[in-house]
Amino acid sequence: MYLGNEMTQIQFDIDHQLLLILNDVPPQDDDFELWASIFLHHDAFSKCEFEQGADVHLMRFIYKTQRFNLNFEHYSESIWITADGIEAETLLPELYQYLISN
Repeated sequence: MYLGNEMTQIQFDIDHQLLLILNDVPPQDDDFELWASIFLHHDAFSKCEFEQGADVHLMRFIYKTQRFNLNFEHYSESIWITADGIEAETLLPELYQYLISN
């Protein structure tokens, strides 16, 4: 997946039930909301809300009627997607396949 000029890789961490987003150039703290909006700019997603905390920011979104969180921790420059509930967790493999194919 390409985001702007950067190469973005996605890994499915089965043990922790999350999708790890690896970006050559991670977003800056103040740019994550824009970065998340661009990353989630697919017909399959509905963006719900953005939350900015002291250490972690997140963009909530819906995929196939289930809620997910796109998280960003600015100190470690880590980006990951988690499912919001058991039903959403069962969709993580499908979400992973969708993201790596688009």
